[in-house]
Amino acid sequence: MPKQKDLKRLVRTRMQKTGEAYTAARAQVVARNAARNQAETRIAAVSAVQKQTSADYAASAGLSDASVSKATGRAWAQWVDLLDRARAAEKPHREIARFVSSLGTPSWWTQMVTVGYERIRGLRERGQSRSGAHAASKSRTFPVPVETLFEAFANARKRRRWLPVKIAVRSITARKRMRLTWEDDTIAVLEFTARGRAKSTVAVGHLKLRDKSAADAMKKTWSEHFDRLGEFLS
Repeated sequence: MPKQKDLKRLVRTRMQKTGEAYTAARAQVVARNAARNQAETRIAAVSAVQKQTSADYAASAGLSDASVSKATGRAWAQWVDLLDRARAAEKPHREIARFVSSLGTPSWWTQMVTVGYERIRGLRERGQSRSGAHAASKSRTFPVPVETLFEAFANARKRRRWLPVKIAVRSITARKRMRLTWEDDTIAVLEFTARGRAKSTVAVGHLKLRDKSAADAMKKTWSEHFDRLGEFLS
């Protein structure tokens, strides 16, 4: 509500424009200001809810709002609204990913958005697939060229020197990707990335683990494997 002097000025201005009596003009000015204050209060409340919602979404998805917004042009609240309207929660993972990709989302971020949305809507837990199986992920950067790092995995003789596990190589893309079947029939997918001439990273996603405790144990196991790999490469 404006101060008394300001209120009188507004009332007189209205009287001049409308020809209303003072009492009528004052009532209209007071009502208009009250409506404006209510609107501003609603806008502030909605903004606060949206900020809180974005923070909640980011926490559930396991990926910051700033990161997804920068990479895809949409914050989590926008993605959730868009996917909810498309009834994505009723669709399988591949259909959601296809829809996200159709909007021009980069391929890696298509999966991040899809998985994040599934976590937000309670369709999966962190480290869990839509089928209910769990997964473990781990990455490590080594001070060697990507060719050397890849060879340590692809060459069976070298691999046995640091990886004491019986495996079967299912598919391989030189210096980029490998898919392995473990001795317990779980799956490990490896991605290799060059970080310059003398540095490279391997990231593993270990799939089809029975539960969260198995996923946590496998993540720790991969950390130990990478420790031995580091010793072998040095």
